[in-house]
Amino acid sequence: MTVTAPSTAAGPPPEPAGFGPFAHLTVPNTPLYRQVMRVFLVAKERFAVHLRPEEVHAALPADVRPAELEAVAAALDRLVVWGNLRADPDTARVTAVEDFYRKRFIYQLTREGEAAEAALSAYDEALGRRGALQAVALHDIVTQLRALLVLAAEEEPDPAKAHLALDTLASRFAALADNARAFMGSLQRTIDLHDVEEEVFLAYKDRLIQYLERFIQDLITLGGRIARLILELEERGRVDPLLRAAARREAADASPEETADAEREVYERWAARWAGLGAWFISRDGRESQARLLRGRALGAIPQLLAVVRALHERRAGRSDRSADFRTLARWFAEAPDDDARHQLWRAAFGLYPARHLTIDADTLAARAARPVPAATPWAGAEPLRISPQLRRTGSYERRGKPRKVEDREARRRALAEAAAKQAAETAAARVRLVTDGVTRLSELGELDPASFGLFLQLLGDALATWRPGMRHTVATSNDGAMEIRLTALADGTTAEVRTLGGVFSGPDHLIEIVDLAYGPVLTDGAALTDGEALTDGDALTDGVLGR
Repeated sequence: MTVTAPSTAAGPPPEPAGFGPFAHLTVPNTPLYRQVMRVFLVAKERFAVHLRPEEVHAALPADVRPAELEAVAAALDRLVVWGNLRADPDTARVTAVEDFYRKRFIYQLTREGEAAEAALSAYDEALGRRGALQAVALHDIVTQLRALLVLAAEEEPDPAKAHLALDTLASRFAALADNARAFMGSLQRTIDLHDVEEEVFLAYKDRLIQYLERFIQDLITLGGRIARLILELEERGRVDPLLRAAARREAADASPEETADAEREVYERWAARWAGLGAWFISRDGRESQARLLRGRALGAIPQLLAVVRALHERRAGRSDRSADFRTLARWFAEAPDDDARHQLWRAAFGLYPARHLTIDADTLAARAARPVPAATPWAGAEPLRISPQLRRTGSYERRGKPRKVEDREARRRALAEAAAKQAAETAAARVRLVTDGVTRLSELGELDPASFGLFLQLLGDALATWRPGMRHTVATSNDGAMEIRLTALADGTTAEVRTLGGVFSGPDHLIEIVDLAYGPVLTDGAALTDGEALTDGDALTDGVLGR
């Protein structure tokens, strides 16, 4: 491989300006410069600060290594000019007076060059990253939050345990958020593909939809639990001592010049991380949480994928679409022999003909009723139409009259307010009716009114959505985070009946406990599936069947 040696720099290199450390990306020998910089990064990881040209030459990969050492020395000098490296005289190997007159340098990374390589590494990583929806990270977040609750209950929490739990929680949450953003970006690029191979896309579509359904179910199940744990830690400031303990332990390793403000700055970083975690899972101040937005975006991706599938099927069936029609029409316009033919094609395609603006009044209607004109009569042979002079002059004609009366909608607004208050009262009464005094049997719930029965079905559906084969007990939260249902299967084979005005609901008997969690107006994001969002198979509740 032949490498053209760049010109050597004479004298002290100029100070790099602007984005000089990135200049080696736009020159012919870019692969050589990138590999040289990578050699310096690897050397720094091994705590080697300075490198000589022969050491760099030996460390280069064989596919980019020049045959002559001078080419590497020239590349090092160019990187010094751009500000990526710094050259210092190599006086360690001077053994004679003549050696002082030879150009011998040792090279090391500059701060600018290291920052440029870090940026390029992040760029390469972002290009190759696809991202993933990490359901396992949700379970890990729940585990770490429970560990923090245990530490918060202690009078003097162990700083090491608090710092380790918070650090693990922050890293798992950061990985979850970053991977979710990367995955949704790659998902949108997949949806926007136009010339993808049909068989490959159809096979990928099935796996992707199953993947989205599984993650959405886990996000619904664990999102409310995470939100409740965060609120418990924030209650009466229980999480603040843990954040300060972690900040003190981390600030102990600060350098001497940063000791004065280290603890305060570290605590502010931990407080910001905790606020970001809360904003991801809890809706506050009229702003939807990131988990809710992610769930909505993932749910919206499914019909978009199906729309792409329909478009592929239509393309396979040879059906014409509007874009194909317009392209065909444009070709006809281009092939038309003259303007007259193009005008005729325009009228035939769009049905737009020259129009006559006219005004119709009672006298005109009476005259037409007395002397009707057949529809087949040519305009040239029909009676002339009288056009309003104002319409001819200004292009518009408006009859003056009284303005319309302002409609009073106070009664409608009052009716809507009364309906909303009635619905809220019915919901509150239904919650009071469903709350159980400890654990009871499903068969002992008694008769339920329509509002209570509807709320009961929602709670029961949320509990059954978390059920897995082999499970005997499950816990779920209502869509507003105000109620919790705990369901335990029985092995005695008994049947439960819940009577309502619409009939009898029956199924296998279970132990059930319904708890009211609403101590105040709390907005959490543990929302259950709303209407039309039930995506998992086997979770539907059919007549006479309770459970899977």
